[in-house]
Amino acid sequence: MKTDSIFDIQPGIGFSSLAFGSYMQDAENIFGKPEEIVLLDEIEDYQSTVWHYWNCGFSLFFDETDYKKFSSVEINNNETLVWGQKMFSLTEKQIIELFQKKGVNQYEIEKEEWGEKRLTFDVLNIDFYFEKTKLVSVNYGKIIIIEPLLILSN
Repeated sequence: MKTDSIFDIQPGIGFSSLAFGSYMQDAENIFGKPEEIVLLDEIEDYQSTVWHYWNCGFSLFFDETDYKKFSSVEINNNETLVWGQKMFSLTEKQIIELFQKKGVNQYEIEKEEWGEKRLTFDVLNIDFYFEKTKLVSVNYGKIIIIEPLLILSN
């Protein structure tokens, strides 16, 4: 894979031409073999195989509890696009305005304990991380739909 490739963030859908729910073989067919593979298992009830494409500026996460299907991506490639715009050239305000134009109006901003500022659009399961005012990484994944619990009583 060429390191100068342009990648496309598709909130709720996938990353470039890799759709959420795809298998590892699909990812390899699109992006080639990863430079490093790591199993994350420190979080209780969650295991993920991570394929790192260091030279391309992204990592793919495959959910071990869901047949190793593609579930999320972390990106720090400056050429990455979202809805046709270079994501890493946008300010926090411009990102908010872009998402609002797409009908996504609810967001949260929080300062992380390690110092980065996080802008989150929960409805699309996407996080933007800033060091000072510069976007440094984007993490997003499949949209998680929480089914309401139906309680029947007599």
